[in-house]
Amino acid sequence: MSTFKLVVVSAGLSKPSSTRLLADRLADATVRRLGGAAEVTVIELRDLATDIAHNFVTGFPGAALREAIEAVTHADGVIAVTPIFTASYSGLFKSFFDVIDHDALAGKPVLIAATGGTPRHSLALEHAVRPLFAYLRSVVVPTAVYAATDDFGATGDRHTGGLAGRIDRAAEELAALLTGRGPAAAERPEAVVPFAEQLAALRA
Repeated sequence: MSTFKLVVVSAGLSKPSSTRLLADRLADATVRRLGGAAEVTVIELRDLATDIAHNFVTGFPGAALREAIEAVTHADGVIAVTPIFTASYSGLFKSFFDVIDHDALAGKPVLIAATGGTPRHSLALEHAVRPLFAYLRSVVVPTAVYAATDDFGATGDRHTGGLAGRIDRAAEELAALLTGRGPAAAERPEAVVPFAEQLAALRA
């Protein structure tokens, strides 16, 4: 059985981090949807903060940052999770994607998610995070997952399904895009399925 390369980018600053917790839950749900056929690599941006700053000054990534960039570049799919600061993604989150080549994420399935202290910041995913990956020409799954502090452990209602329901829905969408492209599609551009066909598959 072929294995998908799934890269998780977590921009949480604390340890333990609710951002990392959400990232892990999204990754686990996606792996289940893929029948376990996924190799997961987690990138903790807090560990790369100094390397990212140095890269802006020198123009050259350190060894750890270079490894992270290569992991994202060669991934079949990406789960990107950021805390929300001042109604937008964190500066560390943006800085990491600034040092990646703008073509590296073109056509790549991406699941976006965010954490925050209050539900009022949930729209930051739509007005800040989604446009960022649209600019990078990624294929962003329809369901973006936001988790406020109160969402962890909550069951939600019959309309939202709670955080667990949103995680499952987003994971299903990402898995559908991944299986439509096939493993290592980042290295085989001809395998990329047109976006209209991917959306049709998700609605089927």
